[in-house]
Amino acid sequence: MLQIYCGEGKGKTTASLGLALRMAGAGMKVAFVQFMKGGDTAELASLSLIDNIDVMRCDRNYGFYSTLSDSDKAKLSACHNDLLDRAFGGTHDAVILDELNFAYGHGLMDCEKAKSLILGRKNDIEIVITGRSPADVFVDAADYISEIKCIRHPYKNGVTARKGIEY
Repeated sequence: MLQIYCGEGKGKTTASLGLALRMAGAGMKVAFVQFMKGGDTAELASLSLIDNIDVMRCDRNYGFYSTLSDSDKAKLSACHNDLLDRAFGGTHDAVILDELNFAYGHGLMDCEKAKSLILGRKNDIEIVITGRSPADVFVDAADYISEIKCIRHPYKNGVTARKGIEY
C-alpha cells in the first residue's frame, strides 16, 4: 500500500522510522531513502545496527534549498534520481521515501520517474512518503494519509534543533 505522513508538525520522519523498525523486527527488508538530507543525524547510528534496513542518501549535505546554486540543484537532482533507482531496484518489502514531498514539489528529481515508480509499484511492496505538501497525484493514490499538525514547537521561541530530538 501507499502511505503518506505529511503536515507542518514534527514527527513525519520519526513515524516512518517507527514503521521501518517494526517491519525489520518482523523480518522484512526496508529501504530507508532520505531526500534533501545529507548531514549526520542520530537515527543513522541506530539504523546502521539493523541488518534489515538499508539506508540510502546523498553522500554530501547540500544545505537548505534557498541557498542552493543551479549547479547544486542539478547535482542533488542527479543524486535523488540515483536514490530512486537504487530503492526500487532491490528486493525490499518496503521503500520509505523520507522528504520525497519536498524534493518532488521543487523538481529536484525526475518527477515522471518518481511518479511511475511509486504509482506502478508491485502489490507486495509498502511505500511510505514523508514531508510537507504531498503532490495531489500521490494523495489521490494513497491508502493511508496521516497529517501531523503543529500545535506548539519550541522553535517559535528561539530554541534551535536539539541532537537526539530533531536530528
